[in-house]
Amino acid sequence: MARYDFASDNTAPATPEAMAAIVAANNGGFTSGYGSDAISARAADLVRDLLDADADVRFVTSGTAANAICLATLCRPFEAVLAHEHAHVATDETGAPGFFGHGLRIAGLPGASGRIDPAGLTAPLAAPDQPHWQPPAALSVTNATEYGTVYTAEALQALIAPVKAKGYGVHLDGARLANAAAAGFDLKAIKDLGIDLLVIGGTKAGMTPTEAIVLFDKTLTRRFDARLKQSGQLPSKGRFYAAPFIGMLEDGAFLRHAAHANAMARRLAAAMPFRVNHPVDANAVFVEMDEGRLQALQAAGWFVYRFLDGSVRFMCSWATTEAAVDDLAAALRRIA
Repeated sequence: MARYDFASDNTAPATPEAMAAIVAANNGGFTSGYGSDAISARAADLVRDLLDADADVRFVTSGTAANAICLATLCRPFEAVLAHEHAHVATDETGAPGFFGHGLRIAGLPGASGRIDPAGLTAPLAAPDQPHWQPPAALSVTNATEYGTVYTAEALQALIAPVKAKGYGVHLDGARLANAAAAGFDLKAIKDLGIDLLVIGGTKAGMTPTEAIVLFDKTLTRRFDARLKQSGQLPSKGRFYAAPFIGMLEDGAFLRHAAHANAMARRLAAAMPFRVNHPVDANAVFVEMDEGRLQALQAAGWFVYRFLDGSVRFMCSWATTEAAVDDLAAALRRIA
């Protein structure tokens, strides 16, 4: 039987803390709907505490929807979003930002290991407006990146400052923000970086499907719920999307589980008989592996796949065990 332990961090089950919080929300009886309930309010307060920020918070059902709605909020249809060329919004969302943004463009920028090279911003930010292309109006950054690397606050500031100087918006895709934080990124620094909209990943952190949208720029809150409703992202029983954040944030499970996932990635990297292609900052290990060996690994029952840069990706999660890492390492040594 195929094993999906390392295929993605969203193949893992939900954490006990997240599930217990959903059960507690269900046992609370009747309440108001569409995120106006006490459970959603409590979850939003915990998110604000996590970030040490006075911001508005909404809970939605998927990271793709969260990212696309945020970018559509920051960017008009005839404008573009600057992002790493391998960012999730550029490669893995089936054009959702353009769909939700009625034609907005994702302009890909280069950079090693998923981090945007600041020099890549110079030309698009300096280009004159003219009617034959979509000029930039926003920047999207990801932490941890698609390659499992982590920006420091200073590195993000170097990207954000010239964008804000132009008066443009900034979105942070934090699908794996917990892993970035567990690797040392200071979540309380985000509020001072000039980020307008943040997505905090719940699903990949070990929750049931849920993401938090954090609106640091409160001027964007006006009619934001109407945008969510039109996009199918204002669920009537919104408390069940908010509740997992209570379970994960009240006692520190959000960061505790992420630290475990990161540790499992380091354990795997240390045992890896193949060349590791990117720094192992968070919970991902990317390796150099030819097609024959990848097929041999898959035939042995381990489901993993080749990533955008040609590497084979191994993802660890809150539920990854040392035994599973050691089993995989033994299988890798057999095919190496």
